[in-house]
Amino acid sequence: MADVFVFSVTEADKSERLDRFLSARLEVTRSAVERLLEEGAVTLSPGQATKNYRLRGGEEIRVEIADPAPAEAQPEDIPLDVVYEDDDIIVINKPQGMVVHPAAGNPCGTLVNALLYHCGGSLSGVGGVARPGIVHRIDKDTSGLLVVAKNDFAHNALAEQLKTHTVSRVYHAITVGNLKEDNGTVNKPIGRHPVDRKRMAVAKAGEGREAITHYEVLERFGAFTYVKCRLETGRTHQIRVHMASLGHPLLGDPVYGGDGTRFGAQHKACFAGQFLHAAELQLIHPRSGQLMRFAAPLPPNFDTVLALLRKEYD
Repeated sequence: MADVFVFSVTEADKSERLDRFLSARLEVTRSAVERLLEEGAVTLSPGQATKNYRLRGGEEIRVEIADPAPAEAQPEDIPLDVVYEDDDIIVINKPQGMVVHPAAGNPCGTLVNALLYHCGGSLSGVGGVARPGIVHRIDKDTSGLLVVAKNDFAHNALAEQLKTHTVSRVYHAITVGNLKEDNGTVNKPIGRHPVDRKRMAVAKAGEGREAITHYEVLERFGAFTYVKCRLETGRTHQIRVHMASLGHPLLGDPVYGGDGTRFGAQHKACFAGQFLHAAELQLIHPRSGQLMRFAAPLPPNFDTVLALLRKEYD
């Protein structure tokens, strides 16, 4: 797999060097652009893709960045909050700030590294060497429940449940602003942001992947709303993107516009990312067929902020 970027050169870009142009738009160093040029990952039409090429206007630049080959994750002795475990599955209450699996910039210290140590290598191999056992993910700065498969049988069964929406996942969140309705559904497709590849965005009709979030207001604080969200689908950043699309980004979310509040500035010590917690998980056990329900209490900083909001907006 590879990420493909296509840029159209305008009159305003005339005379700029190709390496500077790509460095700014890809948000990488010029050395990184030079490596891409050397690897033949950049094509220019018309023209020859060299770092000192001067843009003339009207060209189309195509950049193809291949995904790096995943490295095999290594076991690390990292404490885990195990909610449930048997021979097939393990349910974890992940803390805020922990990455789920190794990736560029996070080669170690992840949930997978901790699981490899805890389970002694007994994890499914369906996800590959970098993501053993991982059936679904939650963001680094999202806390709460996720289920991990300890063998391929369990992995395939859980993946099918996710596909058919028989796994229920409920999140608690704090949004910026006062939601108009007490409950509602956001049904908007989600895809990669057209400019910033690290972000997701609501896609145009016919593009992106189906994404459905149901929400219910739990408490109102005037300038903020405490909500419960149930995922019908599970897209990357789904709740964060959907609530932001309503004009109510999650409190403490710098990526989607929820970090610039007066309240956040006053209580900065309580903030370590978006206030989003995977509070409830329901699934069918892959081997026994038993319906299983799990719950995880709100993390301390989430409870603290709710208490502060209740006091300030009482």
